[in-house]
Amino acid sequence: MKDSKLATISNLFEGIEIRSIWDSEKEEYYFSVVDVVKALTDSSNPRNYWNMLKKRMTEEEKSELSTKCVRLKMKASDGKFRGTDTLDTKGIFRLIESIPSPKAEPFKVWLANLGSERVDEVFDPEKAVKRAVHYYKMRGYDDEWIKLRLAGIVDRNKLTDVWMDSGIHEDYEFGILTNEIYQGWSGMKASEYKEFKGIRKESLRDNMSDLEILLTDIGEVTTRELAKEHKPYGLEDNKKIAASGGEIANITRKEIESRLGKSVVNNENKLSYRYKDENKKLRNK
Repeated sequence: MKDSKLATISNLFEGIEIRSIWDSEKEEYYFSVVDVVKALTDSSNPRNYWNMLKKRMTEEEKSELSTKCVRLKMKASDGKFRGTDTLDTKGIFRLIESIPSPKAEPFKVWLANLGSERVDEVFDPEKAVKRAVHYYKMRGYDDEWIKLRLAGIVDRNKLTDVWMDSGIHEDYEFGILTNEIYQGWSGMKASEYKEFKGIRKESLRDNMSDLEILLTDIGEVTTRELAKEHKPYGLEDNKKIAASGGEIANITRKEIESRLGKSVVNNENKLSYRYKDENKKLRNK
């Protein structure tokens, strides 16, 4: 499978993230086996569970399922992309048959609906947008926040397109440039911002306020327009432009804060849970 045909997608089953990759040419999902095992078993170590299952299949001469696994790179909880065992939809249905679980039937229904929805969205992208809006509303976000969030996604994609035209291609390079923007307006790198808000693998922007999203968007749109005007090339030149974009967003932040009388950067998040070993948050900047 060529990368140009692939799109990484995360979907939720009963609040559990199921990482998947969509092959637009085959119109087929490839799901992370470990994520599916976790959703079905509530195992504290789904990777070990899957390894033991593969071993048992081999011993019972029923290894067809494990041999159909495709290793694809997926984003891990630490933000890095690693090779992950995946199965297509048909393979996941067979996997379900190998795992005794009361969640098997609900998961089959979820899986069937997901496949149908995704194919429909290929022909009518507006359905994907409506689904995203519905998802955010179900989580309690208001219309203004959703509007800013969706606009931010579009602006972010435009920025990464400009960066790619400027010689930026590696994931770590995108991360460095994004950190320059965040550092410029908020005083924190993305990882520090996440720690400050008490989140880990969750989306940082999904846990921002209206103003935090707006300032992030100002930084990124400004960076994009500066890059289009000055045409930097390579990481070092683009870092300077990204830093400038962040600095301009910081000017806006200071003006807002001077009128509000308080910081717009806050440690609130949208989580309905807390990590047990959560470190002490950074002081509000």
